Amino acid sequence: MTFRFISRASVTEAGDPSLPTALVLHGGGGPRTVAPIVGHLAATRHVLAPTHPGWDGTGLPDGLTSVAQLAGDYLELLLSDGPDLLAPGGVTMVGSSIGGWIALEMAIQAAGDSRFEGLIDSVVVIDAVGVEVPGEPIADFFSLSPRQLAEHAWHDADRGFIDPAGLSDEQRSVQSGNARAMAAIAGTTMSDPTLLARLSAVTAPTLVVWGVSDRVVTPAYGRALAAAIPDARFAQIEEAGHLPHLEAGAATFEVIDRFLELPR
Repeated sequence: MTFRFISRASVTEAGDPSLPTALVLHGGGGPRTVAPIVGHLAATRHVLAPTHPGWDGTGLPDGLTSVAQLAGDYLELLLSDGPDLLAPGGVTMVGSSIGGWIALEMAIQAAGDSRFEGLIDSVVVIDAVGVEVPGEPIADFFSLSPRQLAEHAWHDADRGFIDPAGLSDEQRSVQSGNARAMAAIAGTTMSDPTLLARLSAVTAPTLVVWGVSDRVVTPAYGRALAAAIPDARFAQIEEAGHLPHLEAGAATFEVIDRFLELPR
């Protein structure tokens, strides 16, 4: 099958293909930021972990200008794997930051298209961006210095800070490309003013996970996002920021595992 913007070759797989499938969607930092999620879920699931177009040195296709477009392609990717993919149950989607936005957009689109009936089993979003919440603005990612970004995104800023002086030319190029791709697809505000209202269409069981120390998108923002999704669960992770699976992996995975073990 031909996709408009993505490539099957960009998808890394882990775990036993006979197990239920999980789609793990990375955020602005690229695939490395969700590697612990992939590794954890691979023990009990067949994990698909794509690199979004434009990230990590990949090409940014002409015409790819929205999260909705990317979400549509990922749904087609899941559907193209055929009935065997759904044999053990539908797909669990796990998204971090912009990846959470993509996962939510996929859930909305799937709920409105009978071709995707039964495709999505559950949704887990981790410190997702995408909605607009009055009084809780998303931090201006593109204007932050590396140190400011660490202070906004991490509970322990020293742990998250990456000194640009220590990067190679290749690493700087990848960082710049990631930022360009994020601006092209998510926009400089990293939000869609229609998304919050459209979340009421989500039918899949949803867990919203949030780092207490996140200053990119605050816990109050996360609670508003969760409140807009029918019957969504909200869980806060202490001593963690925008990437709780990196700062507090054990606590984050405990919350996720409990949710995934619930009867459907």
